[in-house]
Amino acid sequence: MKWVTRHTQRPTPAMLLGCGLVIVGLVLNLLFGSVSGAQLGNRSLTLSHNQASAQSVYRAGFTTVSNGLLGSVTFEFCSNDPFPEDPCTAPTGLDVSAVTLTDQTGATGFTIGGGTDANHIMLTRGQQNLVPTPVVFTFDGAVNPSSPGSYFMRIQTFATSDASGTASDYGGLAFAITNAISVSAEVPPYLIFCTAITISGLNCASAIGTNFDFGELSAKHANSGSSQMLAATNALNGYSITMGGLTMTSGNNAVNALTASDVSRPGTSQFGLNLVPNVSPNVGSTPSGRGVAAPLANYAQPNFYRFVSGETLVSNPTTDDVRLFTVSYIINVPITQAPGVYASTITYVALANF
Repeated sequence: MKWVTRHTQRPTPAMLLGCGLVIVGLVLNLLFGSVSGAQLGNRSLTLSHNQASAQSVYRAGFTTVSNGLLGSVTFEFCSNDPFPEDPCTAPTGLDVSAVTLTDQTGATGFTIGGGTDANHIMLTRGQQNLVPTPVVFTFDGAVNPSSPGSYFMRIQTFATSDASGTASDYGGLAFAITNAISVSAEVPPYLIFCTAITISGLNCASAIGTNFDFGELSAKHANSGSSQMLAATNALNGYSITMGGLTMTSGNNAVNALTASDVSRPGTSQFGLNLVPNVSPNVGSTPSGRGVAAPLANYAQPNFYRFVSGETLVSNPTTDDVRLFTVSYIINVPITQAPGVYASTITYVALANF
């Protein structure tokens, strides 16, 4: 969007006093790899026997997400990871080629399809419409992997009857094979993320406030303020936080966003932020908490500010405990800035990569 500013008269000192407002919002999204479709909900796999090489009944369940046709479902067993887009290493000793489908609920009419082999089960039926619903399939005659350890099942649903084309929904989960003790467990994926003006005790339940007022703007000094973000995840590939939004505007008048990092320059049109403590002006705090995630370089230099919508502020490549970030905002205006109430809405998005 191109902002156009028009001046009809030289502003008086009284006219130079505006009011700035930043509204902090939150959008939360949880990602699973980079495949098409939507992520299946409430995924589960129950084995009647967890011992290595034992013949077992596999009971697989999930909740569909996408509306539309459903013609086939695939279950792929791998020893390397649960991500459907990755190459699959078949577990040694596992054999599901001779399983029989003994029960099906939620979505019915399926039979074992021709794509079934030692580490794949394909279910097929004539295409039928399906709204999001919990489904469960029970397979008898599966042979467990021959070595104890953790293994993965990848699930994909398709509109077609032969599992061709793009998957409608997808998901993955882990299961354990043991030597002697039959144990099953599920650790659900989680991403904790919240934003507010203040968050105390490393607890999102304590988050207070979604907006603050910069007060009267002046060409003589910078105005500043801050908000906070709290994040944590058990995602193996960590998480990232990005921001989106526009600079401070009042009608057709705008304050320039700092698309290149710069120091605060009173009397110059500037709007920017960072995630570290600063002395010019005195605003911000060092990230804190039990986690180790840190701001990226563009937003981690004290007294240098920047605002580029869509940029990533924080990226951590592995699981991380709770981490509190303070976002520091500065705004400067020139003597010629048009009067008005200037405001901006900034959205922070947290993405976890499972």
